[in-house]
Amino acid sequence: MASAWRAEPDAAEGNTSSAWLHAGLRQEPLPHTMEVVMRFGRFKFGSVQIDGVTYEYDVVIDGGSIRKRKKKPSKPFRNAYGHTPLSAAEDIPWHCRRLVVGTGAHGALPILEEVEREAQARQVELLEVPTARAIEELAKSGKETNAILHVTC
Repeated sequence: MASAWRAEPDAAEGNTSSAWLHAGLRQEPLPHTMEVVMRFGRFKFGSVQIDGVTYEYDVVIDGGSIRKRKKKPSKPFRNAYGHTPLSAAEDIPWHCRRLVVGTGAHGALPILEEVEREAQARQVELLEVPTARAIEELAKSGKETNAILHVTC
């Protein structure tokens, strides 16, 4: 069963095609309350489905857009944890009120304390839960929630 996550359309990114109404010959934007619905499909070890697209890598959801998580900045910490953790050196989507981190199928993604401190300093609520639960939380969340979803362990 698909779940939904809502985000405002991003006019700066050119995502305005569905955000216009025809009023005679003139186009006018819909009110700012219009939301784009992000639908989560199946999550299983190694992949997550969002809006009908299957991602077989960790993803970052930032303001309604999806991108691959770039783990390279956290690689130096890998030996200490036996797994590449989430560190503040990564491009974390901080422009939100709430950041949901899906810690994997078994909740094994290490999150460095520096990430927790940065969230606190930015007054961003940080929720660290296994990825299946993170997806459930995103389905209940509004547009001011971003996410990092780890799809393995």
